[in-house]
Amino acid sequence: MNKSKHIAIAGAGLVGSLLSIYLAKRGYQVSVFERRGDMRSSGYEGGRSINLALSNRGIRALDEVGLAEEIKKVAIPMHRRAMHDREGNLTYQPYGKEGQFINSVSRGALNIVLMNKAEELGVEFNFQHRITKVDLESTTLTTIDSQLSTVDRKFDLIIGSDGAFSAVRGALQFTDRFDYSQDYIDHGYKELHIPPGAAGAFKLEKNALHIWPRESFMMIALPNPDGSFTCTLFFPFDGNPSFSKLKTDAEVSMFFESTFTDAVELMPTLLEDYNTNPTSSLVTVRCYPWVKNNTLLIGDAAHAIVPFFGQGMNAGFEDCRILNELLNQFNDDWKKVLPAFQQSRKQDADAIAQLALDNFIEMRDLVADADFLLRKKIEARLHQLYPTQWIPLYSMVTFHDSMPYSTAYETGQKQKKIMDEVMKQPGIEKNWESLDFKAIVKSLI
Repeated sequence: MNKSKHIAIAGAGLVGSLLSIYLAKRGYQVSVFERRGDMRSSGYEGGRSINLALSNRGIRALDEVGLAEEIKKVAIPMHRRAMHDREGNLTYQPYGKEGQFINSVSRGALNIVLMNKAEELGVEFNFQHRITKVDLESTTLTTIDSQLSTVDRKFDLIIGSDGAFSAVRGALQFTDRFDYSQDYIDHGYKELHIPPGAAGAFKLEKNALHIWPRESFMMIALPNPDGSFTCTLFFPFDGNPSFSKLKTDAEVSMFFESTFTDAVELMPTLLEDYNTNPTSSLVTVRCYPWVKNNTLLIGDAAHAIVPFFGQGMNAGFEDCRILNELLNQFNDDWKKVLPAFQQSRKQDADAIAQLALDNFIEMRDLVADADFLLRKKIEARLHQLYPTQWIPLYSMVTFHDSMPYSTAYETGQKQKKIMDEVMKQPGIEKNWESLDFKAIVKSLI
């Protein structure tokens, strides 16, 4: 039955490629349309990629299509945050219990693995095909290729996984009662680079996500298999300091030398990277409904988020897994699957969007704050004593892949109120180990 259905996927990125694998495994004929060239032959567009933090939700989806072990071979486990202060002193914060970690993985390398697997299963990729029109009534895609040839193609289903600025979503935005918002934060980002040392040695701790928190901005660094680190500066567009203020090489050098003292000496190509790599914006996209007739939005096209919880890709991969579960549940009856998918995922998409925005404040402002670190220490003790009753918010989101994002968010809000009261207790910094931990957990339940 499935082989008679032809599904178009807009976007050959991570989510589109993974989704094409799921659908091809179910027996569907799948055609993917991508406006860019094939990165496997034309090369991957660098200079604007935030390295990815692959966690349990994403791994679970990759495992279902048989790719988790292959990806783990090129991923680097990161067991903790390493915070660098202005003098270069380090403090650490584990991501979870011993044995729990997130993984640094290259966006391009992961995308290539997914596309290769999809093609093995018979998925057709059409590169340099830009979508110019989506007819929601007839389920027809109009594309224009590199030779400026325009073609109309009719499908049984169209799925838009073409990112935050989705052409497919653009068609839905002209329909009645379609809610849409995009919110840019005041910060942009710029990719920078720390090369490997001699013989591929890592110049910073390999198995950590490095953060230089500076209150109103920050820089992070994630490890790569070749010993290098991909750095990302999250910085205001305007104000002082900001991208608009750093105009000359001398200003850039002076700023980095005074602000990221221990990092700048590891960045010999700093000025070249700063001047060459683009300054990119960060947007949150919310919209609804995600379904119109036989057209569906998924991943960033439905719910783009800022990267500060490391869940954008993981949420998109979870979309694919849950869509596949619903296909199993409803025996591939898309008339039931499509509304069930958007109803089940919308509240979770909104929750992780808010969590990502909240976590930016935590990463840039709080990770070096003594009260914040004490709060985390108390929560870790609560989790140690009552592992199933008090689970830290970060762990709920990152390591508990069966827990919906919305549940994690709601529980995290309750925990925050409780901990706000705990932290008000006189002498908490000295007496925290004598707290009535059982009573704290009871107040959550």
